[in-house]
Amino acid sequence: MFKVTEPQLMNETFARAFNSRRIENMLSLYEPEAILLVDGSGCDLVGLPAIAEEFTRLLAAPGTMVSLNNFCVCRGDIALLRADFALRDGERVIASGSTAEVIRRQNDGSWLYLIDHTVGASLPSVT
Repeated sequence: MFKVTEPQLMNETFARAFNSRRIENMLSLYEPEAILLVDGSGCDLVGLPAIAEEFTRLLAAPGTMVSLNNFCVCRGDIALLRADFALRDGERVIASGSTAEVIRRQNDGSWLYLIDHTVGASLPSVT
């Protein structure tokens, strides 16, 4: 299980959790009623069981993830993050994009995802 004590390390920790190939490590970074969005459809996956289903599909993809924090804006116990990620199988990029997330500090001082939009910062502009 992974524990994040500095909010700017959340995305790097998520990549490490993915690369461990253990769904428990990934889910340990989410609040029990967190929301996960995986595309621009507006379909929310709410709660750990729904998120676990999506992560089971994600873990079927080959490769290693790298996720670098683009920014972290903190206000009290809430932080807004953006990360740029890539899933690579050797030299081949399987998937890449930019996330938008809200994380919240827990009573023990750790940070967990409250809202995770996996491609939120990659979506095209609304015109």
